[in-house]
Amino acid sequence: MARGHGSGRLTASPRAGDGTDPAAHAGSPDDAADAADDIAGLDARVVECRACPRLVEWREHVAREKRKAFEDEEYWGRPVPGFGPGDARLLIVGLAPAAHGANRTGRMFTGDRSGDWLFAALHRAGFATQAEATARDDGLELLDCRVTSAVKCAPPDNRPTPDERKACAPFLMREIELLLPSLRCIVALGGFGWTNTIRMLDRIGFDVPVPRPKFGHDEEVVLSPDPDASRPPPRALPLVGSYHPSQQNTFTGRLTEEMFDAVWRRARAHIG
Repeated sequence: MARGHGSGRLTASPRAGDGTDPAAHAGSPDDAADAADDIAGLDARVVECRACPRLVEWREHVAREKRKAFEDEEYWGRPVPGFGPGDARLLIVGLAPAAHGANRTGRMFTGDRSGDWLFAALHRAGFATQAEATARDDGLELLDCRVTSAVKCAPPDNRPTPDERKACAPFLMREIELLLPSLRCIVALGGFGWTNTIRMLDRIGFDVPVPRPKFGHDEEVVLSPDPDASRPPPRALPLVGSYHPSQQNTFTGRLTEEMFDAVWRRARAHIG
């Protein structure tokens, strides 16, 4: 069984506001993603990205100013790579890191209420070794499962611009490409994750119907390889939609624990 807790090579990257400029050698997201031969290499390149000035300014501002509850902590303040093994059979795609969650802890969905819901559900479904996610060194491992986001930096008001989404797309696309040999299912959290995942699958060589499938909770579409693609994917791939476990959805009852657990049972059935 694939197990993973992320790459151990990320801690050497520059800290927010330390005066270094990794853009000088990181290149564009397109170049950086293309140069990655494996998931660990991609994660290392994601962390060094400074392609979007507004996102760089915001993530580093948040890391300096901090929330009072975390004023004694050192914030990550950089792009947040995916978390989980490089041969996972399940990929989970969210929107972007939370300003005082993953932008603080340096690990997707770690240190915020959305992550509390997600990792508790993954633990119940057998995809995580524990239900709690508080820090990069908390011992949590994902089992046959990887969590990532369409945009790698925390955006102001949790709303990346279309240009920022486009700039970050090569990282998500390359992540999916590198996982294809093992990948059996993708779960998209929210409409943003759904739409951007479908865009990437279309570019990779899956036959995406027109009009494109609409997002909905527990909706599913199975995408087959496009026979006319230059390098067709190895197999059909199911994409499952779920409401995002944001407080807006969980506090109002739009997303219940039972509804969320049903998504992971469906994912488990797909990967075997």
